[in-house]
Amino acid sequence: MPEPEVVFTEVAGRTLRLTNLSKVLYPLVGFTKAQVIEYYARIAPVMLDHVGDRGVTFKRWPDGVTADPFFNKRCPDHRPEWVDTCLGPGDRKGGIHYCRLDEVASIVWAANLAALEIHAPMARGDDIESPTMVVFDLDPGAPATIVECAQIAILIRDVLELLGLEAYPKTSGSKGMQLYLPLNQPHSHEHASQFALAVAQLIEKQHPTRVTSTMAKKERPGKIFIDWSQNSRHKTTIAPYSLRGKERPTVSTPLTWDEVDDGASGEPLYFESSDVLERVDAVGDLFGPTVTLEQTLPAPAS
Repeated sequence: MPEPEVVFTEVAGRTLRLTNLSKVLYPLVGFTKAQVIEYYARIAPVMLDHVGDRGVTFKRWPDGVTADPFFNKRCPDHRPEWVDTCLGPGDRKGGIHYCRLDEVASIVWAANLAALEIHAPMARGDDIESPTMVVFDLDPGAPATIVECAQIAILIRDVLELLGLEAYPKTSGSKGMQLYLPLNQPHSHEHASQFALAVAQLIEKQHPTRVTSTMAKKERPGKIFIDWSQNSRHKTTIAPYSLRGKERPTVSTPLTWDEVDDGASGEPLYFESSDVLERVDAVGDLFGPTVTLEQTLPAPAS
């Protein structure tokens, strides 16, 4: 059996042991582990603002995207001593320590684990009881597509604007979209979930043939499911700028509202790793305001 390919490299003052760099993780396009690591090394300075203070979950494809992946919540014991952790909600057995990717080198370390996807919670690691945002996760039931997601995203945006609230859209990097509503001041997970559900039910009432807010899969074909439950304390959502474990190296990509408007008319909302690096070089971090913008949800119904 051949010895694994090993390279030692310096990343932002840290020494990293990288392995199997020539391994193809996206066979359809020949995208290698080295290219995955290069993408994350280049996007990390921007991505840090969105994952660096949160306990993240990995979805790993060590044998490439045509093989079975697995989720990795608990931060591996074999991590370098400089990879930080934070306590998260865990599972029914109690809290567990998640990885906190708070520097460029730790994001590159995760990429070397073939953690193609990085999923982040709505709350920061130092206060897991207070979400910093509300997420509306738009999931299309076939034959609906991201085009219909964009149309529904605009309806949600309009409702939020009536309440004096601003949301920021991104692709999921898969079939759907998410809208993030920044809070950045104390709210409970229950309040965030109730608000997201109320908005989802309002849109569903106005457009019952196009939207569903119910979990039942039998309700979803041809509709957009507004998944309000992603605001639960124990849930995570694909992080901005994360790769996806799809046939091609697509990325969960922040959008402008003009792009969403165009997408609602059928313009493609599809971005791979090279596209995203070019976008960030050209326009910066479109999700930057989600880190600092302070907004207050309406009081929950009594």
